[in-house]
Amino acid sequence: MTTITEAARKTTLIPPSSGEFSSRQPKTIRLYPVSNYTFGTKEAQPEEDPSVSARLQRLQTHYEQFGMRRTCEGVLVCHEHGHPHILMLQIANAFFKLPGDYLHPGEDEIEGFTARLNERLAPVNAQYPAEQHTAEWEVGDCIAQWWRPNFETFTYPFIPPHVSRPKECKKLYLINLPKHKVLSVPKNMKLLAVPLFELYDNSARYGSQLSAIPQYLSRYNFEFVDENNVVIGRSPALNH
Repeated sequence: MTTITEAARKTTLIPPSSGEFSSRQPKTIRLYPVSNYTFGTKEAQPEEDPSVSARLQRLQTHYEQFGMRRTCEGVLVCHEHGHPHILMLQIANAFFKLPGDYLHPGEDEIEGFTARLNERLAPVNAQYPAEQHTAEWEVGDCIAQWWRPNFETFTYPFIPPHVSRPKECKKLYLINLPKHKVLSVPKNMKLLAVPLFELYDNSARYGSQLSAIPQYLSRYNFEFVDENNVVIGRSPALNH
């Protein structure tokens, strides 16, 4: 069993096959290299709140008027050197977050989520080929839910037993990126490709939600494709 495809092998020392080992798993996800994507810039998008306390106060006002806040964020996966990388926004050279935001009251979940993705990452002009920046977002599985039980910074991947009225639910969706796409980043942010090995068990830098992404993705098999659309690697459970 090996992760290297036959066309990409440079050795004849192939380990023996250990048999099929992919039952009851989701379909394989094809990942394209980060070099396939074009990154541009657009006008800055300042944070809505000047402080954490102001953000929590706005959350409380929203809850009193509209109930629990619904937030959606996207896990955009590509690869570099045959290893999955997550596209993340970095703000002020310190704070990391996934693209997405909260839904407006009464807004459809997926339509609202794709609108937030476009607001954050879609180009604002037609300077790129239309097929690269007009493609719809392909929203895949919901891979995690995080709950905010109170008007505080703490969130959990479960609803605590003493909480019956959570104040916010955040869903993380897997975004299946196409072969090519243009992504325009607000000038006050950076879009970085962060490898899974950097995220894993690194809550001190990325927080509990982002550092858990490697666990969320561990249920999937991946197929790695190069710039010429040639498969150069795949999860070993595919038994090649």
